[in-house]
Amino acid sequence: MEIIRAKTAGFCFGVDRAVRMTEQLAEEGRRVATLGPLIHNPQCVAALARRGVITVDAPDQLPENYEVVIRSHGVGEDVYAALQKRGATIHDATCPFVAKIQKIAAKAGKEGALLLIAGDKNHPEVQGIVGHATGAVQVFADLDQLKAISTPEICQKLVFVVAQTTYEVTKWLESTEFIKKVYTNPRIFDTICSATWARQQEAEELARSCDLMVVIGGRGSSNTQKLVRVAQRHCRTLAIETAEELSGEEFGGVQRVGVTAGASTPSSIIEEVLNKMSEVVQNEEMSFEEMIEQSLKPIFNGKVVTGIVTGVSPSEITVDIGTKQTGFVAASEWSDDPTVKLEDAVKKGDELELVVIKVNDQEGTVALSKKRFEAKAGQAEVEKAAEEGTILEATISEQVKGGLVGYVKGVKVFIPASQASLRRGEDLAPLVKQKVRIKIIECSGRRVIGSIRAVLAEEQAAKREAFWAEAEEGRHYQGVVKNLTDYGAFVDIGGVDGLVHISELSWDRIKHPSEVVKVGDVIDVYIKSLDRENGKVSLGYKKAEDNPWERLRTEYPLGTVFTAPVVSITKFGAFVRVLPGIDGLVHISEISNERVEKVSDVLKVGDEVKVKLIEADFDKHRVGLSMKALLNDAPAAAEADSVVASSEDAE
Repeated sequence: MEIIRAKTAGFCFGVDRAVRMTEQLAEEGRRVATLGPLIHNPQCVAALARRGVITVDAPDQLPENYEVVIRSHGVGEDVYAALQKRGATIHDATCPFVAKIQKIAAKAGKEGALLLIAGDKNHPEVQGIVGHATGAVQVFADLDQLKAISTPEICQKLVFVVAQTTYEVTKWLESTEFIKKVYTNPRIFDTICSATWARQQEAEELARSCDLMVVIGGRGSSNTQKLVRVAQRHCRTLAIETAEELSGEEFGGVQRVGVTAGASTPSSIIEEVLNKMSEVVQNEEMSFEEMIEQSLKPIFNGKVVTGIVTGVSPSEITVDIGTKQTGFVAASEWSDDPTVKLEDAVKKGDELELVVIKVNDQEGTVALSKKRFEAKAGQAEVEKAAEEGTILEATISEQVKGGLVGYVKGVKVFIPASQASLRRGEDLAPLVKQKVRIKIIECSGRRVIGSIRAVLAEEQAAKREAFWAEAEEGRHYQGVVKNLTDYGAFVDIGGVDGLVHISELSWDRIKHPSEVVKVGDVIDVYIKSLDRENGKVSLGYKKAEDNPWERLRTEYPLGTVFTAPVVSITKFGAFVRVLPGIDGLVHISEISNERVEKVSDVLKVGDEVKVKLIEADFDKHRVGLSMKALLNDAPAAAEADSVVASSEDAE
């Protein structure tokens, strides 16, 4: 068994600094108390206690004549004030990375920004950061909680975004991508400790190449538990605090094991674990008699067995494999397809071929796997597909840093983000739990890399070829809006993206295409022009029947009188909204019979005015209106009414 130790395992800079500071104070004979457990490692805390270092939970618990150590997590301003009030001597071991976040928290309030903190609200580091905030604060643990607090009102605010130094890297990337898309004015600070980034990345890379990962650290340690979750995505993982938790049975059938540790795990404990594992390797050399006895055992990890189904439940299948042990197939070992229901997939009496993954003689059980059995056969098929360029169907199980993880015929496949879609930066989350078509672009033992992009590119090429074969000006298409820019909308019309210029989106004047369409909309468009040499397509969207100038021609003959709002004021007149998309000019000379020196003295934007249509130039798209004409018409109309009345009286 090969044992590989992570280079980043063990104390980080901040924890090492805090421990050394406390040990030095104890060596000098000082009475020392730490505000909360110095680090999240019970063995280290116990060792300090044996040297006289005590732990208190709050400033009012600090005994007289004791000096206090602020641990690397940091504390809020109120805690410093309480300690100073008691006259305590303070030794501040706050991690410099944490102190930086505390300063950002204080600055956010001074600039009137909302502070968003990615982390565990109950973690002392997060509580300390909140204690330095001078304005509004929101804490979110994951993307779901972030979405829940992201109301339209909050999204419009200035926000400062920080993360707990030990926050999970993949969750941070998900959260910041969402914030960039939804928030109007975010300022994002990458505050995850560089050691945390490196530790999580190394753990993930190591787990991908190992059969088993051992993660050492306190169960109350946030960064240790994140390492466990990162490693579990790729292989079986053991989380332990000390070497005493290892029995040796965990390493059955394991060829390669990786070892990492949280930032609060002392090197002495790591060495104890590595020594215990080395003893296990040495004990694998058995005597001749032991080897014979081992070979006669009917069940062992990795053995292929045939079993008969004796029971089925939503979570597992019970199997008789012809031994004294009872066989179990967990739902997670049946299939990577989340839509598969065990009750529908198998029934009592079915015969199954399975692989043994764990034998528990004490409990008399054997853990079995169908998907790992299929993986053995699937490996050959995947290798063949890689050679021939065959397209395979994969089920995506999860999104990880750098891409996606999927399964093909039981074989684990990594799909880099650059190979997951045709467009860079596209959200990959919707692909999780979905079936996709991929090509295998690399297959070297357990390292299998796939590409969705390669399949999509071939399909797109075929669509583009078909499009250009039949494309012609005036042809109509139903397309999907793929992207918006300041100058227009790009629409996919079947393998080719055409541009609908902003002037072609509406007869009204608009400032941005988002006033008319949004990404994902399905719209009817037509080809305005084609540039076959450069592969460019110009599209039209607005319809001729909606042309306001045609409405003006048919509904507003010269002389028409109507009331409309003033929409803008100039030195030479006022523009009045005739129809959506058409503003007519009331020249300064057409406002009143009296001389108007300044238009704004008579009219203002929003005024409803009665006007007469006196000019319409449909070629130059100009409309002339008059208020004065109505004033001049009034006496004539009144005189006509008077003449009619006199005639009636005479009769």
